[in-house]
Formats: sequence, structure tokens, C-alpha cells
Amino acid sequence: MNVDKKRIIRILRVVMPLVALVCIVTLPPWAGIKAWLSPLPDSVQQQVDDAVHDGLDGVIVYVDQGGRAPRLYAAGWKDAAHRVPADPHALFKIASISKLYIAAATVKLVHRHVLSLDDTLAQRLPELAGHIANADRITLRMLLQHRSGIPNFVDADGFDWARRQADSNDNLKLVLDKPADFAPGERRRYSNTNYLLIGAILDRALGYSHQRYIQQELLKPLGLNHTYGSLRDVNPADLASGHQHGIDADLKTLDFETPGGSMVATARDVGVFVRALNDGSLFDPEERALYASVYEYGHAGWLPGYHSIARYHRDIDTVVVEFVSTTGGDRELLTNVVYKRIVRILRRQAHAKMDPMPAPSA
Repeated sequence: MNVDKKRIIRILRVVMPLVALVCIVTLPPWAGIKAWLSPLPDSVQQQVDDAVHDGLDGVIVYVDQGGRAPRLYAAGWKDAAHRVPADPHALFKIASISKLYIAAATVKLVHRHVLSLDDTLAQRLPELAGHIANADRITLRMLLQHRSGIPNFVDADGFDWARRQADSNDNLKLVLDKPADFAPGERRRYSNTNYLLIGAILDRALGYSHQRYIQQELLKPLGLNHTYGSLRDVNPADLASGHQHGIDADLKTLDFETPGGSMVATARDVGVFVRALNDGSLFDPEERALYASVYEYGHAGWLPGYHSIARYHRDIDTVVVEFVSTTGGDRELLTNVVYKRIVRILRRQAHAKMDPMPAPSA
């Protein structure tokens, strides 16, 4: 029996790499590869149009270059089933981009001494002390930085992306009484559970919803009237449809109410927020230093049917926000490739403007 097992293992060691190679050759992400290898178009709009031709249902892009008026681009569909064209002003589920807003709100509360970055999870949510490993050692700073070691609930048994996530406590229950992934502070590993818990800490410290605080302290001063804390707060007609490859249903009504993934906004509103986050106008100097010590300045987001990227590119002083209403298959790769190509187009344009005009020939 042992001889047979050894023989099987030897065969698998030979066969499995060949199987993997065959899969790579026969089932490659052709759309992403094609987009990456295609000549770079002259304009962002052409790239957005090409992305729809390559398989994305709807694309919205916001570009804010220093010294120029912001621009919006759109292609494809806002609602493919009803043949409604893409609307650059449509609302979109921004998923984990929400974490930027929660991190900024936390920094403001720390600066105002409502919270401390050294507060432990056990201090702030004592009812969890016996149910989350190392709760007495995990600090608010670690939660912000994804250095807590708390398992990511989306990887837990029982989590289902296709199920409505209407109560964040349901997701928290998936990781209670589970072993830690690593000791607090030992390393960094992205975990949505961290921001679920930060949301709960903020709610407890404030005595009301952290989303209300975000609205009052972050959004209102920036004039962001098209950013919402929850899908429940918006008119479904204003929301872009979302589609998962291989599934016919429109996923726009699929709730995800967990802190750090629940927000809805327009591309312009996200772009204005990311600009303010990066140029420091969102904070006073002390808050700015605090934020720099705990979190990042751009983010991507993913929910079924919704993929978003929002980043500031310092070398060209440009914020680029991309919303794509298609996920699954190779669409995530294609979305990332398209984003990088848009940034390349903008860099090429910026450098072309910087280059001096050739002197006229005599």
C-alpha cells in the first residue's frame, strides 16, 4: 500500500505541472492579454470604448489632473438589460474603497482624543474579549493597518458572496472563536474583519453611526453630496447595474452592509475625496501625520458585479478613478490592465506637454 502511494505521488508530481501548463495555454485570460498587448490609444475615451469592446459591460472613469478641469468618461451600459447607456454620474458600489473613509474618520477621532491608536480591541469591545484571539493585544492601530491576525470573514466557511450581507454581525460570527492567523503585529494580511470591527468601535465611541460622522466631518466640508454610507440610502434607479460573468441577474440590489465595504458614490465624489486625502486638505497637519502612519492613500474595491480603483499618481499630479460593472472570469485582470493603460495614456500626454517644441528648420 505504501509503495502504491509513493508511486501515485511520483505520477502526480509529473502530471500536475503538465495539467497546469495545458490550462495556461488553453484557458488563458485572453481579454486581459489582448488589452495589454494592444497599441496604446491616443485618448482615455478611446481606451474606455476599447474596454467595453473587450468584454466589460460598463465603464466610468474620472480624471483630475492638476491645473486642468476634471473630466469624466463613460462607455457601455448603465443598465444593459434595459439598454440604458453608461452614465458618468451614476452611483456605484465602491466596496473596499470605503476603508479610506473609515480610516480618515478614525484619525480625526484619535486627534480629538475620543480614541487612541493604542486602545485594544478588548478595551473598546469587551464583549469580544473571549471570542477573538489576542483581543487584549490587538490595538486600533493594528486593525487599521491589517496587522491584527484576525481571520478575514470572506475566507471563512459559510461566507457566501451571493447571499445578502444585510447584518454585519452575521459576518463577524464567522470568525468568532477561531484561531488567529498570526500574532498581533507580526505581519500584514488584508482582512475585511478589521474594518468591520473598527466600524463597531467608532459606533460605540460616538454613540451613533460612524457613517453619520463621515457625512458630517468628511463629506459635507468637501461638498460631496453623492456619497452614501449604504445601499439602503440610495434610489436604485441612480445606481449602475452590476453583473458577474456567467450570471444573468443584475446584482445592484445585493446588499453588503458591512463597515469597510458598504459605501456608494459617484466617480467624481470618490475622486474629490482621494484628491483631498492626498493633498492634505482633508486634515490639519497633525491629523495628516497621523493618517500617514496608519493607512494608504488609494484603494481598490470589489463586490459581485462591481470593481473599482481609485488612486493618486504623484508623478503627474493626477487622480484616476475607474468603475467597472463587470466581475468574474478574466474581467478583474482586464479591469486592472485598462486602469494601468489609462495612467500610461495620461503620463504620455503629460510628458508630451512638458517636451519643448522642436525649433523650426531654417
